[in-house]
Amino acid sequence: MSMPPLASGPDGPEALRPLLDTVLDALAAGARARGGPLPAGGPDAVAARVADALGEVLPDDGDPDALRALVHALAEGAVDPGDPLCAAHLHCPPLAVATAADLAASALNPSLDSWDQAPAASALEARVTRALAHHVGLADALVTTGGTESNQLALLLAREAHGGSVRLVCGANAHHSLPRAAWLLGLPDPVVVPAPGGTLDPAALDAALTTLPGPLLVAATAGTTDAGLIDPLPEIARLCAAHGARLHVDAAYGAGLAFSDRHRDKLAGLDTAHTVTLDLHKLGWQPAAAGLLAVARPDELAVLHQRADYLNADDDTEAGLPDLLGRSMRTTRRPDVLKTAVTLKTLGRRGLGALVDQVCAHAEEFAALVRAHPGFELYDRPVISTVLFRPAAADDDAVAAVRRRLLHEGRAVLGRARLDGRLWLKATLLNPHTRPDELAQLLKLVEGTTPA
Repeated sequence: MSMPPLASGPDGPEALRPLLDTVLDALAAGARARGGPLPAGGPDAVAARVADALGEVLPDDGDPDALRALVHALAEGAVDPGDPLCAAHLHCPPLAVATAADLAASALNPSLDSWDQAPAASALEARVTRALAHHVGLADALVTTGGTESNQLALLLAREAHGGSVRLVCGANAHHSLPRAAWLLGLPDPVVVPAPGGTLDPAALDAALTTLPGPLLVAATAGTTDAGLIDPLPEIARLCAAHGARLHVDAAYGAGLAFSDRHRDKLAGLDTAHTVTLDLHKLGWQPAAAGLLAVARPDELAVLHQRADYLNADDDTEAGLPDLLGRSMRTTRRPDVLKTAVTLKTLGRRGLGALVDQVCAHAEEFAALVRAHPGFELYDRPVISTVLFRPAAADDDAVAAVRRRLLHEGRAVLGRARLDGRLWLKATLLNPHTRPDELAQLLKLVEGTTPA
């Protein structure tokens, strides 16, 4: 039995070359077999096809066709974020150049827990994270797996900055990862402030900060998951300063607006935060994961420091080898920064800003189609690239049924959101290549599925 080839080493690229052809052919064939934005038939049909392609998970003898068969099955059973009728979640179609860079990261397989596993990757990460932090008005940033890890890390830094305890104050619109992070970190139950209309109410926040004992951490949101709304950051920042509260902004969705000359003003006040969550696998078109936590005070990161002699021995550090264990709560970390660095360098700020402008314009176009249609109701004008709408005569059960029917038939992927006590269909438009006729088709599909 011959030894299987490796992806790294001097022979790695040649070993990968024919395998990449297999993968690309299987991706294309799987997409053709799927024939739409997602597979038809629902969970049972998809599971049956996967089971058929997989067969025995660990056979006694290997199958040389496994790569082709399983990539084909995954592609056939995937939800394709590059399809213009896939518009449910903050699930972006990744840029080709970022995906190609991610292949290099997998082949080289650096691990960012010690310099001797990732010499170039660690230097690249340090420069790129600092530049992205500066771009949103902060001092430094750590790479994370996404908003959930970033928000948890922000609460951890706040807790340690205040001697071991802090109370979270957040809006009813806040992401679920924030109260969960408070629970995981053993913090008091969060104080939830009303968010009428989907954004945090400054008057209610002022009242809460006036009556609550400190120390307090206020978490605002720049780009809510439900509607893409942005809390009034300048007013919240002023209240935090007046009451001596710490400010975290969850901008996992909205931080991408900073690339755009047209939309960056929507983030006014972001640079006053102590910590900011960013996700470039949302409005940054990166393959997941591509999260960051930006910090205003890099010295606070010292609380993450750990000592493991095999990774950061004192004499190695004194001799000049960088200590990486304080750059994450994880140990083994892949170089997710490479794809981001390649994207930033390839497109530049204006190129990324143009993509942001494009998807925001698509949201405005789709909202105009909804507004002009007598059979639909629009929640409000979009702030970023999310549009909430519903059939005007349908009740909540009918709205939910419309979405599930489109999913089951494999025709369109729309999300759902509950605001103002009503259920809305959600179109999150993250594909810059979507055409106006495809937006019209999306609305027509919903119209054709709505009960008379």
